[in-house]
Amino acid sequence: MTFTWPGFLAAFMVLFAVIDIVGSLPIIVDIKRKSGQINELKASLIALTIMIVFLFLGEKVILFLGTDVNSFAIAGSMVLFFLAFEMILGVELFSQDETEQEIASVVPIAFPLIAGAGSMTTIISLRAEYSQLDISLAIVANMAIVYLVLKSTDRLERWLGPGGVAILRKAFGIVILAIAVKLFSTNLKAIF
Repeated sequence: MTFTWPGFLAAFMVLFAVIDIVGSLPIIVDIKRKSGQINELKASLIALTIMIVFLFLGEKVILFLGTDVNSFAIAGSMVLFFLAFEMILGVELFSQDETEQEIASVVPIAFPLIAGAGSMTTIISLRAEYSQLDISLAIVANMAIVYLVLKSTDRLERWLGPGGVAILRKAFGIVILAIAVKLFSTNLKAIF
């Protein structure tokens, strides 16, 4: 396990693009409205823990459960599909009771929004090219950015205004839908 700047930077950029915390801002704003609040530190630390554990044990856990990475990615793509459907059409598919509102920082923020199927399959892919130390540090750096974005959600929402958030919500809903379809089709081909 040796550190290299090129490996760290490459892993960081790939994870930053996949996590897409800035693009997830409309979802986060919507979840915050429904649940009342989000514990930014808790969400970031739980996502960090999930990703680090997955870096070291992910493939073994998935195989132990009798499934594979492709099936895991397909399941995650379905969750993303329905989140995108909510964003684009303005309907509510995921209703939350009071218990679920209390855990909004964990589900769906930490998992599957931040540490979801896309980031987990990416982590497994990165293991083939970069050291676990490079990937671990890239995950930590990305979670620092996630924390800052989550902490700034109110300011960003005020700056964008209701119209800006609505436009972002629809636009990123389409992007998330496209990612979900790509994740689904790519992994479906790999299974068959």
